[in-house]
Amino acid sequence: MCEHDHQHQGLNEDKSKILSITVSLIVMILAILSSQNSGLKIWLFFISYLIAGWDVLLTAVKNIFKGELFDENFLMTIATAGALAIGEYPEAVMVMVLYQIGELLQDRAVEKSRKSITALMDIRPDYANIEQDGKLVQKHPEDIKVGTIIIVKTGEKIPLDGEVIEGNAVVDTSALTGESVPKNIFVGDKAVSGCINTNGLLKIRTEKEFKESTVSKILELVEHASSKKAKTEKFITKFAKYYTPAVVCLAVLLAILPPLLIEGSQFMDWFKRALTFLVISCPCALVISVPLGFFGGIGGASKEGILIKGSNYIEALANTKAVAFDKTGTLTKGTFKVTELHPSETTTKEDLLKYTAFAENYSNHPIALSIKEAYGNIIDTSRIKDVKEIAGQGIKALVDNSEILAGNSKLMKSNNIKIPKIECLGTIIYTSIDGEFAGYIIISDELKEDSKKAISSLNKIGIKTIMLTGDNKNTAEMISQELGISEFHSELFPEEKVQQIEELIKHKNPKTSVMFVGDGINDAPVLTRADVGVAMGALGSDAAIEAADVVIMDDKPSKISKAIKISQKTITIVKQNIVFALGVKAIFLICGALGFVTMWGAVFADVGVALIAVINSLRTLKN
Repeated sequence: MCEHDHQHQGLNEDKSKILSITVSLIVMILAILSSQNSGLKIWLFFISYLIAGWDVLLTAVKNIFKGELFDENFLMTIATAGALAIGEYPEAVMVMVLYQIGELLQDRAVEKSRKSITALMDIRPDYANIEQDGKLVQKHPEDIKVGTIIIVKTGEKIPLDGEVIEGNAVVDTSALTGESVPKNIFVGDKAVSGCINTNGLLKIRTEKEFKESTVSKILELVEHASSKKAKTEKFITKFAKYYTPAVVCLAVLLAILPPLLIEGSQFMDWFKRALTFLVISCPCALVISVPLGFFGGIGGASKEGILIKGSNYIEALANTKAVAFDKTGTLTKGTFKVTELHPSETTTKEDLLKYTAFAENYSNHPIALSIKEAYGNIIDTSRIKDVKEIAGQGIKALVDNSEILAGNSKLMKSNNIKIPKIECLGTIIYTSIDGEFAGYIIISDELKEDSKKAISSLNKIGIKTIMLTGDNKNTAEMISQELGISEFHSELFPEEKVQQIEELIKHKNPKTSVMFVGDGINDAPVLTRADVGVAMGALGSDAAIEAADVVIMDDKPSKISKAIKISQKTITIVKQNIVFALGVKAIFLICGALGFVTMWGAVFADVGVALIAVINSLRTLKN
């Protein structure tokens, strides 16, 4: 069912409910005005009762046949049927009328929440323009193949990920990143689906099918987020399962035991109290407000460009006590440039750069790309043989029949090649030719503008920060000191990063969480192992985004503390609802059992508690 159809159906249901309530009240007024003790009076009350409560009665009967005996429909049915049986007709009708008014208001509140979240994620493109026979033809994005040239006009959403091959434009990325600042894209830049072209005309060569595109993955993440329930949600579901039968049994005992045990007590008085007890006991305030609170938290985070894949991760985020960061592409921009060339005495700068570029030719790592960019010439691949990538160390290859090693100090040491001790801020790539040290290249990577802010905000709220990197110790130490990171571990293989995370998890409080933030393919195992894995969504690899529990769409590490604060606020609101609902229920159940609350008051209490809890849940949408 499409969004428009859903809204139309919801509007019709609201109109139908309002009509039923209005007609029921009119018929009840006629019953009150009719002559006392007449058959017509009783029939009018009964008709009014059926008009107001037919859907509750029908649902209760259907659920009985399904084996779902104890729910709010069942409680309302037996309570009102009992009221009719003892001649309390106005009470029976008003219980149903007030219940329906409460349900209507709750539905409105829940629908408002759903619309707010849907509006946040209104990024699904309706069509893609392609040129056929000199004319623009609209096709469904799912029908567009990789490599197709699509045209995006002013005001249109970019339907698929690709590369701009013609034109330039200012695009609105707010639906994806939560950032209102527009972004300029030019020929050669990546165009991300879900963004809106605010001016200009773009021709884009698609690089992914729709199901693999950014917009599709985001929509899938949000749509499936509610399926991963938090422990609190599971508790409420389990609680309601046992709570409702328990209160029904207590109501039966309340109706039977006091008249038998207390001298002078009337069965009819205690029966009325038992019926009131049943109405008060409806658990709908918890059943509605708790999932709505978590769903609102996910929606509020989405508005900030933070995608949380399930309410279970909201709980984990709220309990975060340590955050471990990858360095490259997470705290730094991941845009490397060769800044220094230091050849050995037997090598020239030109040969050092050439042989390193040839060895790195088949690698797509940002460091390798920066070396090839600095070399700037066409690489004749026929001169390259037997390329072998050594995980966490570098590359080994034959170039012009000479054995070239290009990588970090571990690669040199494992091959018994002596290298000088170097202290600098940057990544160092050492190169050897036929077992002889040929020199080193320094490649610099800039820190992201808000990395310092990210670490500072985490430190302020008492969260430990750690950096795990494969880079050399000197670079790691300098960056840690500059950012204010409390602990760092350098020159790590991917499996060693996992070990570091496992050590953190091993020594933590079981009720707290360890988070890892990364962006690369090699970060996927660590993201999976951490209690909460956070991936950078704009530049991050598909593997990292797939493995992560939370995705930051604009790659800003400062959003980490924002995600934690949103989660903590969501958990606080959910706990408020639980304490408030159970507390008020307990007070009114006791008062109802003692005869201080009538059935009319019971309905007001039940509906009021549910509405206050629902309205409180809606606060999770606002950050």
